[in-house]
Amino acid sequence: MSNYAKKAAPADPSLTEESGKMIRKLYATDDNTATVILRLVLGLVFFAHGAQKMLGWFGGWGFSATMGFFTGMMHIPAPLAFLAIGAEFFGGMGLILGFLTRIAAFGIGVNMLVAIMVVHRAFGFFMNWAGTQKGEGYEYHLLVLAIVAFLIIRGAGAFSVDRVLTVWVHSGTAEPRLAH
Repeated sequence: MSNYAKKAAPADPSLTEESGKMIRKLYATDDNTATVILRLVLGLVFFAHGAQKMLGWFGGWGFSATMGFFTGMMHIPAPLAFLAIGAEFFGGMGLILGFLTRIAAFGIGVNMLVAIMVVHRAFGFFMNWAGTQKGEGYEYHLLVLAIVAFLIIRGAGAFSVDRVLTVWVHSGTAEPRLAH
């Protein structure tokens, strides 16, 4: 029998169990409604920004022009520019749905850290309320990072796909039901 015809040995049950625990930690959450407010507001804000960049909605440039700006004017490598656009668009959608909230929040958090370090740090802490600075400071980005940290720690909360998965796994039923 050739090496290609041999069947793979079954996976070590302890490894399968450990990977299952790790995946469950990604979506585990409680049914806190205060968390929903933070998740939905952040999700809506970033979905709108992502839709500007990805689809050209809400007065945005769309994908091609945004990629051109990021790679040409800002000298961001194309794969990283693509990830930034995707983090805002798909991260915003993930937060609105409450699906893989920790991953969605992490992507948005990385975007904010990069925005602070590459662009906004040079303009100081405060936003440009009076129009006297050449750019915006990073106070908004710090607020976003605080919300992101909260969502990474707590999860999606009530009214989310993550909550449905959490209830379904803990109930042991084969049929998921809405969490609320």
